[in-house]
Amino acid sequence: MTRVPLPTDFLLLPLTHRGYHDKTKGVIENSLSAFRAAVEAGYGIELDVQRSADDVAIVFHDDDMDRLTDVIGAFRDYTAAELGRTTLCGSNDTIPTLKEVLALVAGRVPLLIEIKENWNTMEDTDGVLEQSVAVALVGYKGPVAVMAFNPHCIAHMARLAPDVPRGLTTEAYDPVLNAPIPADVCAYLREIPDYDRTQSSFISHQVSDLGRTRVANLKAQGAAILCWTVRSPEMEAEARKVVHNITFEGYPAAFPAA
Repeated sequence: MTRVPLPTDFLLLPLTHRGYHDKTKGVIENSLSAFRAAVEAGYGIELDVQRSADDVAIVFHDDDMDRLTDVIGAFRDYTAAELGRTTLCGSNDTIPTLKEVLALVAGRVPLLIEIKENWNTMEDTDGVLEQSVAVALVGYKGPVAVMAFNPHCIAHMARLAPDVPRGLTTEAYDPVLNAPIPADVCAYLREIPDYDRTQSSFISHQVSDLGRTRVANLKAQGAAILCWTVRSPEMEAEARKVVHNITFEGYPAAFPAA
């Protein structure tokens, strides 16, 4: 296993959180419209990938359907075909597959894929979603990277797609806010111990916790430091004192000076 550097494009273009979405304009998070808007604005894209009932990599954040659609129930109970017919509330978009998003973006801007598998327990996974992501990325031309809160996902990606840059989504891991993850697991993950085990090349860290010593140490060791989620120019200015790039939403982020 070798460490794959994060492409330079990920350090130059601000990354839209779940696409450049704006609900007031009918552009919903993690939709093709949101990704199209990001490309048109020249921003990079961060998105979430989950697994359908028939093991297809689908772009969607929540475990349940009710916040973003007019149907109810667990996301994972629906097949890819059913999800593809499900409209996102307040829009004309349906829920896309990862392959559909890859075809739309087509390498024009950097694409950061967060794999959401067992992220609320941090238990090991069966590798099925990771395999689906790896297969979808075969032959993709353009800057792309994968990350996950669950380090087991990234260990699987290191095996399944060793040439794809990989990193860890990290945070302060407050045990109350992160329940039902056990407190001892929160304490373990808080110090980002799996960075070397997974041969990651970057982290995307919680913006309110950027003062953590471990973040500074990783940066000093050559890790690329991204963060989530910046929601104002003021927050961006403060974050950029530490990070190489931001993931943002709710305002037009600044492009760093050349």
